[in-house]
Amino acid sequence: MVPVLFILIPLVSGMFSFLLKNEKTVKAWTLIWSVITLIISVLSFSVLTKSSATHFEAAWMPNFNSSFSVGLDGMSKMLCLLTAVAFPIIFVATWNTTYRKPNNFYALMMLSQAGLMGVFVSMDALLFYFFWELAIIPAYFLCSQWGGEKSVTATFKFFIYTFVGSILMLTGIIYVHLYTPGQSFALSAFYSVQLPNNGFASSWLFWLFFLAFAIKMPLFPFHTWQPDTYEQSPAATTMVLSGIMVKMGVFGILRWVEPVMPYAAWQWGDAVSTLCVVGMVYASLIALQQDDLKRLVAYSSIAHMGLMGLAIFVASGTGMQGVMIQMFSHGINIIGMWIVVDLIEKKFHTRKISELGGLAQRAPVLAILLVIVALANVALPLTNAFVGEFLMFTGIFTGSFALLTLASRMKRPQLQLAPVRSEHP
Repeated sequence: MVPVLFILIPLVSGMFSFLLKNEKTVKAWTLIWSVITLIISVLSFSVLTKSSATHFEAAWMPNFNSSFSVGLDGMSKMLCLLTAVAFPIIFVATWNTTYRKPNNFYALMMLSQAGLMGVFVSMDALLFYFFWELAIIPAYFLCSQWGGEKSVTATFKFFIYTFVGSILMLTGIIYVHLYTPGQSFALSAFYSVQLPNNGFASSWLFWLFFLAFAIKMPLFPFHTWQPDTYEQSPAATTMVLSGIMVKMGVFGILRWVEPVMPYAAWQWGDAVSTLCVVGMVYASLIALQQDDLKRLVAYSSIAHMGLMGLAIFVASGTGMQGVMIQMFSHGINIIGMWIVVDLIEKKFHTRKISELGGLAQRAPVLAILLVIVALANVALPLTNAFVGEFLMFTGIFTGSFALLTLASRMKRPQLQLAPVRSEHP
């Protein structure tokens, strides 16, 4: 029943939030229930081991041979814990931010959490697709209704990219479903599927799934929605998008692509790895030219996700372990970076690096926090991201020394700030 609680608590509390009119009340309400979700997640990660507590199945769409099947394995537990940790942090970090119609804002945030939890615990392909959409749809409204001046344009691009990706994934799910034993949508049936022995069919099926997940990560060249959306979204939504939602893409590849289409993943592994490295180089170089802190962090995140994609497709066990660790570490670190950016913007009323000279003199604590979080994001030894990145680089080394060289050289410059001038000494 624990996976059901992960979905039910934020779903019900989010629906009830629509009815609350007082801003402080709705903030307290969502924070309390997000903390309760966190407590349950910690218990499930450390205490609960019985299958009766970590798995649940009920009739859902029997005519389509699809069931409401949810469960917790190691990867699901870790990503549910990341989601459960992130939301209370986000709510506390943005506590003093005032939103118009706060009940709608916080209700949509909770619905997004319910969708994210559902994605990570789904053991049925059709259910997985349902929660995929449930997680994304609230983000559309959060970005467009509470975003910046150009939020409508950015959200429209976000919508087009994710809508196309979702349609491609649904097409792939239905196709695989037709060849599963008993034409089932169950995850176990997908893992036992006997696809036609046709190289062309397996290739286009691979790309149907991969494109949907690559857009969500995002990987080059399917990333162009990301910088604009991150820049225009409210800080809390940006934290959810960057810290958790991008992990939906990584999770999708690990859960639904690699095990279901291993030959196609191997066949196209070099092509995808090349795209990942190109994306890392491109995003890092673009990040160096940014004057807006939000766009700087956005492009640096593309480089991080490119490294994860590269580690996945070099097909190394060590690299895979690194990806698993790094998904959690990156989520915590990137949310920390967005919190610092939000604090800087609120204190100095600007995100332009060229106008932030003398930050250490005017706000020394904030400057120290920025340095600490930035060093964690570049995986300095003794920070939480170092272990995951070390394992990923080790795995990449076993696959291709050339790719490792490019990846390691272009991973570092992304968080360097350009020299700035300031009238403030």
